[in-house]
Amino acid sequence: MLILRDLLRLNWEVTFQPSKVTLSPPSAYDKKVIRASMDIKRQEQIENNSAWLSTHAHLAPENLASGVDVLRSRIEPVVEVCETQEQFDLFRVCRFYWSSPYSDYVGRRIKLLVRDSALPNRPLIGIAALGSSIVHIPERDAWIGWDIRARTENLVYTMDAYVLGALPPYNHLLGGKLVSYMLASNEVREIYSAKYKNKVTNISKRKANRLACIFTTSLYGKSSQYNRIKFDGRLLYVPIGRTKGYGTLHLTNETFYAMRELINARNILVPNRFGDGPVWRMRVIRTACEMLRIDPDFLLRHSFQRNIYAIPLARNFRPFLQGVHTRLNYFDYPMSSLVEFWRERWLSRRKSNPEVIARVVAFLPEHFTID
Repeated sequence: MLILRDLLRLNWEVTFQPSKVTLSPPSAYDKKVIRASMDIKRQEQIENNSAWLSTHAHLAPENLASGVDVLRSRIEPVVEVCETQEQFDLFRVCRFYWSSPYSDYVGRRIKLLVRDSALPNRPLIGIAALGSSIVHIPERDAWIGWDIRARTENLVYTMDAYVLGALPPYNHLLGGKLVSYMLASNEVREIYSAKYKNKVTNISKRKANRLACIFTTSLYGKSSQYNRIKFDGRLLYVPIGRTKGYGTLHLTNETFYAMRELINARNILVPNRFGDGPVWRMRVIRTACEMLRIDPDFLLRHSFQRNIYAIPLARNFRPFLQGVHTRLNYFDYPMSSLVEFWRERWLSRRKSNPEVIARVVAFLPEHFTID
């Protein structure tokens, strides 16, 4: 019944026949349906983490700026790598603000705080996080030209941006685009190289200190945040395709936990460790579906489609990832140049828009809530 409830919320059609019940997904989900579904999972997570949030929620307003101060700021962004527990807690609190439910990657992870050094308290502009790339994305693999062998050997040289955006009031000034620009910078690439210079991956046994390309996906189809992000005449965020919508976002945590309890009751073990095949959550759902005599591919195939974007960091990223080249010829993207370009191309227009200015001025840190 929980599975049926989740699907009916997404406008699936149910046909009752004498001998069976037939479920049919809609041909496409609109943005409103996707947002509503994700909000259900997000509210579940907020409720499940309510005790932690009650003792840490103060970190967000303490690290945000008033709209009046932001309008006076030149906006000088700096990247701060999360290393202390307070930094990780601040990142976690802010991540709950997003409309999508919180999830974390396994394997390599770098969490970043972007602050405005032009203001005395260095308030947060936004946050970003890089994680080990998902093993198999057909559209990405075809775009790179990967077969299974090349992907297995060279996936280590890519990362996924699984968190990327701005917080109020900077979000009204296209701070999300600013953080997006910064992620492509030489400095962020160097942060990655420094962290993994002596690390070897579990699967490919290769050094993980070179980063050739970053990938990210939109929440609702075409992304306004990643659209038209260019520098030096080059598109930084390249649209490379659209996922087939194979995933678990359309199923609530309540449904997932019920599936897990069903499996545990039968003493069936579904291992949960990085490198052990498909995503653990999918394996749990697949196992439960098989026990319930539900086609798992049918259920998992009809999640939300997302646009895929690539952020090439080197001119020869493709032959390098294919294993043809052994060295990377990096683009030169100084963060200062990217930020200045953002100011001229995007910020100046927003600051001349009275409606935008009104929204910025109206914001006070104490207005920040997670609900």
